[in-house]
Amino acid sequence: MMKKIRGVWLTTAASDVLESKDNIKKAMQLLAEAGFNTVFPVVWNNGHTLYPSAVLNNNFGIEIFPPFTGRDILAEVIEEATPLGLEVIPWFEFGFIAAFKQDGGHIINKKPEWAGKDKDNQLLTKNDFVWMNSLDPEVQDFVLSLFLEVARNYQIAGVQGDDRLPAMPSEGGYDQKTKKLYRSQFGEDPPLDFKTPSWLRWRANILNDFLAKLYREVKKINPNLIVSVSPSPYPFGFNEYLQDVPTWINRGIVDLIHPQLYRRHIDEYKGLVDDLVDRFGQENLSKISPGILIRSGNYQITPDTLWQCIRHNRRSGIRGEVLFFFEGLNADHQALATFLKDKNYANLVYLQYGNIGDDVQEIQQKLKDKGYEIGKTDGNFGSLTKSAVEKFQRDNSLSPDGVVGPETYTKLMS
Repeated sequence: MMKKIRGVWLTTAASDVLESKDNIKKAMQLLAEAGFNTVFPVVWNNGHTLYPSAVLNNNFGIEIFPPFTGRDILAEVIEEATPLGLEVIPWFEFGFIAAFKQDGGHIINKKPEWAGKDKDNQLLTKNDFVWMNSLDPEVQDFVLSLFLEVARNYQIAGVQGDDRLPAMPSEGGYDQKTKKLYRSQFGEDPPLDFKTPSWLRWRANILNDFLAKLYREVKKINPNLIVSVSPSPYPFGFNEYLQDVPTWINRGIVDLIHPQLYRRHIDEYKGLVDDLVDRFGQENLSKISPGILIRSGNYQITPDTLWQCIRHNRRSGIRGEVLFFFEGLNADHQALATFLKDKNYANLVYLQYGNIGDDVQEIQQKLKDKGYEIGKTDGNFGSLTKSAVEKFQRDNSLSPDGVVGPETYTKLMS
């Protein structure tokens, strides 16, 4: 079947979905019925794991987020999700962040040498989040070992970094260790203007190498595991958090990217999608499933606006999306989840001339198997494939528009 992510993030903030096994069970049933195929449960938040972690215990004497002592949230999600056909990709929400406020919490308290520093030698803090030094090999090894622990110990589909991994506020990098490394290469201190292009690039490259290592090590455990990242939109994410998405794609060190296109107005959302398509091209769109904001504080997306976002994704060549976050589907007597179920969200397919990807190759193979001339099964939706689709549509009393939509796809797969 087509590889496309229809996902939802499960949070601890503003949500009680993870507070009991029964809540998890009901949530997974709701998601499966609404047409989702992937869940992203948070497993690393505010210096704590949501599963019993030997890595965290060895480093900080804490095994799991204290309110969840005696439970394994990740195992519970997997247990309820898997029989319903939902794949689980654990989400390391805090990435390289030590804590929210708290002067860095227990991590910086025990390992002050791990703290990120700004140019005034203060704790690296942005929007009240206190950062570890993302460029420090020790910090990188600690966070990497959390990812690998989960990859080894659980039956999952992949692992996910966030807008905080690989990332660091561009105000950072002024700790003694990083400055010494910079001086050894350039014979001078780093620029005090933290947005200096060469200084942005140098630090981003260190984070790119970390992602490459994470990718390599995860694939050693299981080559089928997906490595996904949910960055801030580019280029904002690069300038503010050193997130170098084009390089990740070009180096092949990420499988799926879920840029957080969190806009509350449909025109702004469409603008960000159009920029993605222009920037990364059709050849990379099968790797991109944007994050859509459906709930935050008092904001709740309307069913119509969500459907416009999803339809715009499909017509742009984007095959899937991830919704932030579960409670938006559960609100108002599950109105949004019911809406998606009624719209047959799971089968919203829209492939057309110019699209490129494994899903196009799948369609080409099906057409070939049914005796239609498509040329090469190369995953490139060109004029021959379009003609074959039109002929198939005419032969099956469908409107011959050359677009593989829900009806054509269902007929082709039967």
